Amino acid sequence: MRAAHEIASTLGASPYVLDKRHKTLYHAFGSFASPLVIALMSAMEQVAESAGVPPGEARRMVRPLLMRTLDNYFRKDAARAFSGPLIRGDVRTVRKHLAAMKRIPHARDVYIALAKAAIKALPVKNKEALKKELRSAMKSPKGVG
Repeated sequence: MRAAHEIASTLGASPYVLDKRHKTLYHAFGSFASPLVIALMSAMEQVAESAGVPPGEARRMVRPLLMRTLDNYFRKDAARAFSGPLIRGDVRTVRKHLAAMKRIPHARDVYIALAKAAIKALPVKNKEALKKELRSAMKSPKGVG
């Protein structure tokens, strides 16, 4: 244990002892931090492509926004880095997003899931109206509308 701690410290990591009971949740935490972020980026690229952004351009275009968002998250916290139509309670914009994404059902599902998570955990205005809009979107047939 001591040797592993020293190696990790030498590599710049912040080692700590993990309770075995929480190993699976710790692994899930890592999945959120890397592969699931990449899945989100993939959905973002699908939306960009549907918006007419040439393949490969989405990454270049979104880099400044992503870097600022991550910087805000690390300097502040999730709640204070949060922005956009959900924090404002802008049901009309969310409705437009959902309607436009009916032709990209996979990305639309990701948007709905993340919006629901944001409503539950982050400072969102107009929560009940937004929840209602998301419930309605989940019921409406994909690709129709």
